[in-house]
Amino acid sequence: MRVRTLMLWAATAALGLGTVPAAAQITTIDPNTAIDSDLQSPPPPPQNEPQPVDQGAYQEVPRNEAPVDAQAAPPPADANTAENARAQATNTYQRDDLIGAAEGVFGKGASGLAGILENILKDQGQPNAYIAGREAGGAIGVGLRYGSGELFHKVEGQRKVYWTGPSIGFDIGGDANKVFVLVYNLYDSQELYKRFPSGEGRVYFVGGFSASYMRRGDVVLIPVRLGVGWRLGVNAGYMKFSEKQRWLPF
Repeated sequence: MRVRTLMLWAATAALGLGTVPAAAQITTIDPNTAIDSDLQSPPPPPQNEPQPVDQGAYQEVPRNEAPVDAQAAPPPADANTAENARAQATNTYQRDDLIGAAEGVFGKGASGLAGILENILKDQGQPNAYIAGREAGGAIGVGLRYGSGELFHKVEGQRKVYWTGPSIGFDIGGDANKVFVLVYNLYDSQELYKRFPSGEGRVYFVGGFSASYMRRGDVVLIPVRLGVGWRLGVNAGYMKFSEKQRWLPF
């Protein structure tokens, strides 16, 4: 009886094991996968976590890409030369300006006036000032000359001027004439109020006009007068300028 009971229990246990699926009883292992699994690298860290820096690796120092200030660099020499030429042109009187001003003194269309001015400008360049005025002269033994006019300065504007000087070739009596003076290198109008003796320079004769060269320091005067003979002798003396009219010529 006991033997039969044991045989029935064994048979029942065998039937129970037969109902378990085969997949649950057998585990399949790929030998290649098992071997390579320990060689796979760990997954990369998340993007939001800082990457470790290798202190021994080379690190490139960032360059300063800020634009260079163009104002700090000096302009090229050619630019300076051109700028100086433009400044000089704007601070001097041009040919047409001078001819127009001289015609206001001697009369429009005066024969030889344009020619003598063109000769002076060709030799001396463009002045930065001029004087338009008139003179009165007389002589009793010794000739004297008095003049007055307006100084036109390209930068400093207009102001009144007076001058005196010796004259030659006069009989007893007097006359009145006009004069147009080209002024060079007068950067301060106050430098005009001095004595300007006759200097070493070319004497110009065109038509009925004459002009000579006077200089004091760097300032050059070229007075243009109508007439040749005795008027040239007047130019050979000096012109002493003042801010107020003076009666003593020396």
